[in-house]
Amino acid sequence: MSLNANVRTFCMLQGMWMLLALPALAGTTRIYVTNSAGDTVDVVDASTNKVVQVIKGIEVPHGVNFSPDGKWVFISNETDRVLDIVDENTGAIVNKVALSGHPNNIAVTKDGLVLVSIASAPGALDIVDPKAAKVVKSIPTRGGLHNTYITPDQKYAVAGSVAAKRLTVFDLKTQTVAWEMDFDAGVRPMTIEKSPDGSTSRIFVQLSNLNGFAVVDFAKHQEVARIKLPDGPYGKAEWRLGTPSHGIGIAPDGKTLWVNSIVANAIFEYSLPDLKLMGHTTLPEVKNLGGPSSGSVPEWITFTPDGRLVYVSNSADRSVSAIDTETLKQVARITVGEVPKRINTLALP
Repeated sequence: MSLNANVRTFCMLQGMWMLLALPALAGTTRIYVTNSAGDTVDVVDASTNKVVQVIKGIEVPHGVNFSPDGKWVFISNETDRVLDIVDENTGAIVNKVALSGHPNNIAVTKDGLVLVSIASAPGALDIVDPKAAKVVKSIPTRGGLHNTYITPDQKYAVAGSVAAKRLTVFDLKTQTVAWEMDFDAGVRPMTIEKSPDGSTSRIFVQLSNLNGFAVVDFAKHQEVARIKLPDGPYGKAEWRLGTPSHGIGIAPDGKTLWVNSIVANAIFEYSLPDLKLMGHTTLPEVKNLGGPSSGSVPEWITFTPDGRLVYVSNSADRSVSAIDTETLKQVARITVGEVPKRINTLALP
């Protein structure tokens, strides 16, 4: 065989080896940001941390979530009291579902039903079938609901009420209230810890006037601890002392808990299950003309599926911070719309 033929054969084999050695191409990850003082939802590409789409025409969007196949985006519309159904690819609103009252946040079951918190009195959990484009059941509650979550085993929905200071747990099979738990302050964002067997272990609950969170044993239906975050100089100028800690989530691997603090203008990392403080990231300051700087007022958090990045919506800064979870460094500050609050992650194949 000639030298040239040997070279060509080597290059071909080398090329084949390189193709085999390359990892499978990762899917697309999008971060959705609802701008609560506008009529837009910004969509950020997590690979570039750039806004790649803006969904328009939803006045005062609240919660955002997705169909299990990722083809549809569900957004609760406070102004029109509807659930907007949006085409993920085009960003166009394709349908609207009238709700029983003023909506707040939403959750989606593995079967594709959308659970909508109804904040207006007397309160309810609306269950929407998006394929039929209608509310199939509205479960009444003792107080308006703000945020709704689904347990890891998909057996229950958990919702909180700020006004009623109550946590309500719904049995998703029977579509009824399973049990309730009262607190001494309004129930705000929550996140749910999974046991090794897949059941629900604990709920970490943020409360009004608490710079920290309560720890609820799900099986016992009782609060077992309260964790206080380090304090800071922010909150008063931002008129947010009543909600000093807002935004909480568990990393995808289940090993760490991340908690926002408005008064510290930071996000804190705790280890799980022992709840040991591991570190924090300081969030951007807002430069005010003719006055001192103020905090960015962090609101909600979400993660990339691999847990390498955590995103924080900064409602006073019109931005979202992308933070490296290993180094605790902000790697991007993404400009979005007016008063960004609820954010969520969509992972596409």
